[in-house]
Amino acid sequence: MLALRGPRALLPLAAAVAWAAAAAQGLAVSRSGKPLAHADTHLTPAIGAPETVLRPQPVVGGLAPRPVATRLQPRQGPQTILREAEVPPHRLEQTRALLVELKAQPTPQQAISIDLPADVLFDFDQAQLRPDAAPSIAKAAELIRSYPEAPLTVVGHTDAKGTDAYNDALSLRRAQAVADALQRAAGRKAATQGMGRRQPVAPNATPEGRDDPEGRQRNRRVQILIGLPSGS
Repeated sequence: MLALRGPRALLPLAAAVAWAAAAAQGLAVSRSGKPLAHADTHLTPAIGAPETVLRPQPVVGGLAPRPVATRLQPRQGPQTILREAEVPPHRLEQTRALLVELKAQPTPQQAISIDLPADVLFDFDQAQLRPDAAPSIAKAAELIRSYPEAPLTVVGHTDAKGTDAYNDALSLRRAQAVADALQRAAGRKAATQGMGRRQPVAPNATPEGRDDPEGRQRNRRVQILIGLPSGS
């Protein structure tokens, strides 16, 4: 007779122990003809076993979210020179291009400012628009159409040559000529002002006191202001 060694020798012993335990509890034990590897496994809770309930554990600690204080406040009014809310959607791209082409700038009052060189618009010492001023007027009128509710102001400026009385009158006549042309082109009426030499954008003379022709040329201009609509 061969003696079984290793794991196989333990199988009869394990079966005998299980049968003895079942018999002690009064349970019926039956043998299955199928291998245990092919038998279904069913797990059922033991009778009288305590019920397991999972509950979230409260976290004890002194850390709490701290509100973040900030001094940043939303800026009131338009955020860019475009003032997109005023422009009809179908004109947005065209308006952006015109603002760049006309070198528009914002004023401290958030108006859109366009400077048209007077030497392009007028002959020397004259207030009648030259024929070749038409393209500049047409571009300005096209931009104005993008802001149908905005008030318009046209301001004339001169260099420092001549008396204040003469320059004030000349700058006002030139502002009125441009305003009339814009009304014909865009159907919008504009207020007019003649500032003479009081608001230069460049020096009229060099630091040594000599005449500055380039600076005076920049100062001879007509300014178009597209203001904010009422209530903005």
